[in-house]
Amino acid sequence: MSAEPTRPGTSTTPAVPTTAAQPDPRRWWILAVIGLAQLMVVLDATIVNIALPSAQADLGFSDDQRQWVVTSYAITFGSLLLLGGRLADKFGRRRAFLIGQIGFAAASAVGGAAATFGILVTARSLQGVFAALLAPAALSLLTTTFSAPAERGKAFGVFGSLAASGGAVGLLLGGFLTEHLSWRSTMYVNLLFAAVAVVGGVLLLKRPAPTTPPRLDLPGTLLASSGLFCLVYGLAKAGSHSWQSVHTLGFLATAAVLLTAFVWWQGRSPHPLLPLRIVLDRVRGTALTSVFITGVGMFGVFLFLTYYLQHTRGYSPARTGLAFMPMSGCTMIGAIGSNMGLLGRIGGRPRIVTGMLLSACGMAWLATLTATGSYVADVLPGQVATGLGMGLITAAAMNLGTAGIDPRDAGVGSATVNAMRQTGGSVGTALMSTLAAGAVARSLAGRQPTPELMARAALESYHTVFTASAAIFAVGAVLTLLLLPGGLSVERAHGAPGGRRPSAR
Repeated sequence: MSAEPTRPGTSTTPAVPTTAAQPDPRRWWILAVIGLAQLMVVLDATIVNIALPSAQADLGFSDDQRQWVVTSYAITFGSLLLLGGRLADKFGRRRAFLIGQIGFAAASAVGGAAATFGILVTARSLQGVFAALLAPAALSLLTTTFSAPAERGKAFGVFGSLAASGGAVGLLLGGFLTEHLSWRSTMYVNLLFAAVAVVGGVLLLKRPAPTTPPRLDLPGTLLASSGLFCLVYGLAKAGSHSWQSVHTLGFLATAAVLLTAFVWWQGRSPHPLLPLRIVLDRVRGTALTSVFITGVGMFGVFLFLTYYLQHTRGYSPARTGLAFMPMSGCTMIGAIGSNMGLLGRIGGRPRIVTGMLLSACGMAWLATLTATGSYVADVLPGQVATGLGMGLITAAAMNLGTAGIDPRDAGVGSATVNAMRQTGGSVGTALMSTLAAGAVARSLAGRQPTPELMARAALESYHTVFTASAAIFAVGAVLTLLLLPGGLSVERAHGAPGGRRPSAR
């Protein structure tokens, strides 16, 4: 057969056959299944917050122990995410997704039936283990399912809205379940989420074609997991042992050594847990930093605003959950709108910087909370600004952070995004708790702790936390402005998954 004549104005270079498959006609149903799994993982970081007082009364653990019901989940989740991403690459994302769902449901059932504090914390840790397998599998499935830039933007807008608003949804659901059922139902509800997601995954997700699986980097896994644990544990203990104590400094110094050794080893390992090519890319590295900063800064909203509403304002658990709805709605609006219409065309840097500044303004507003002001005047403006800001940041940063990753690294690349978010949340949990404890100690120093003085000290701790969060978001805005190239769309930065780079438009 003779070659087709060349049209005027076209290249004479032979066309390279495309290997891109046709879009899966069920891709939007797949997005629904993946989104449900992501929502379950994210909301479980906060759903037990409102239930903690009831669980504490039932199981009889102390105030010092209470934080570990939250932190045990965050530590195992964040420290094992990179390993979970590699396991997803090695054994298949579909298999990792389903195993993660089933294991998460089983751990939730154990937590719901817990008769002691130790069993509850163990169950929460196991939830984090299986979430570390599930989350990167879900995000890498999303990355490989949606490759067209327009559809990818919409899909990541939906996914980002769930990731950013899941914490607020968890507070709403946790408040309703605790008030009308029991604290145990906040654990059992995951069985329903998992059942729907597992059935959907079995029916919709394709079995992947056989590939050469990556080898696991066990030394890297040990260094990263132990280093992150020491970092979070050291920050968490700073409140009770002081920043200058040998206990605190020892853990933080050990964390620095282990994480430095991890980076050194990744540059020399034949099968690195986190290939440095993923994070050394300027665009992706800045996007990952933005995700981390958001995780650190947003923690103050969920935990300490919950304390303020319940302890200072006397809200019930259900009413507290409802009070977070404006922020949840604004987060979804910001995330979905971030990759659509005009916002989708102005580039990643303006969206992330604007989101950081909005979040900083929202936190600064919340730093002026009073004990008697109205919800509409004191709380609502800060929630709206913070919600819109977090939506803009999360959708744009998660999209840029996963675009253009080689298919063989899809699992670990997606895990890196989630790891930065969860590690940021873990650091935020420990750091903000320590800052709050320090503010209370300063307020009570040399005074008799009367109920009125305790209330003022608690309010001062909220002001300290929200001020620190505002500063963190402001620093994030400056870093993003300086490091992320301007006018940056995802397709111009990276192209479709697999590394193809189309020309700039």
